Order: sequence, then C-alpha cells, then structure tokens
Amino acid sequence: MAEQKTVQKQQKTAVVVDATNCIAGRMCSHVSKLLLQGNRVVIVNAEKAMLSGNHYKTIELYKEHLEINSVTNPIHGPFHPRRPDTILSKMVRGMVPKRKSSGMTAFKRLRVYIGVPEEMKGAKMESFSDSKITKPESYYISIGEIAKQIGWKGEQ
Repeated sequence: MAEQKTVQKQQKTAVVVDATNCIAGRMCSHVSKLLLQGNRVVIVNAEKAMLSGNHYKTIELYKEHLEINSVTNPIHGPFHPRRPDTILSKMVRGMVPKRKSSGMTAFKRLRVYIGVPEEMKGAKMESFSDSKITKPESYYISIGEIAKQIGWKGEQ
C-alpha cells in the first residue's frame, strides 16, 4: 500500500531538467530512463542543449536529413522537426520503445519547452553531471543554432 502512494507521488511531481550546456544525447538517455520508470519529466531551455562535433558537418547532416521525403508525395511525410523542443523530443522518442504501450505512455509524460515557462520558474531544476559539457562552449553547437540554420524562425 505504501509503495503505491510513493509511485503516485512520483507521477504527480515532475522532474524538471535544465538542458543548458548539456550534451543532448546523454541528457536524453537519462530522461528516457526516468520516463520508463514512471516519472513525469519536463525539459526546459531546449534551445541551449549542445551537440558535439564539427559545426559545419553537423549542420550539413541535418540539412541532408531534411531532403528525405516520400517518393510519391512529400505531403505523406516523413516530417522533420525544425524547432529545438521538437528536435529534443524526437531524440527522446528514439530512446523509448515507441510502438509498445509502455513506451507510448512514457513518451506522453514528457514535456519539452523553449526557455523556462512561467509555471516552472520557481521549480528546482535538475541536471545530470555526466551530460554537462567538459570543454569550452566553442567546441559544441547548440540545438538553437542548428534549428536556425535548418529553418526555425523562432526566438533567440
């Protein structure tokens, strides 16, 4: 009985993850583990998550990925995200079993935001120590910069 109450409390309180200066893939793997354990997860500052590697090569790979579409009619998809929050949520979706019911319900517990929304301003933000960047920021490219390059017309 006591275990059920703790599980219910975990689902009500969301784990707020700050993506600022975190390597996106490592952070998303931690987030996917939390989701599969039954936690609600909110990622804030999605545009400030980082990708390592050569800036030009990374942007070029994203642009190549955008050229993939349906042979018969591009309206039929696949649809490629250009916003930083949807890029990160797609990264997490690739790390959960999206066709199983456990993965579907886990993915529904995820929220990703650009910046910090008003209701999350006072919340205690968490970040994973092994996903923080170790070199200077010039060695990385932010997801916001990539989104700008591939057609996002949002803030920043």
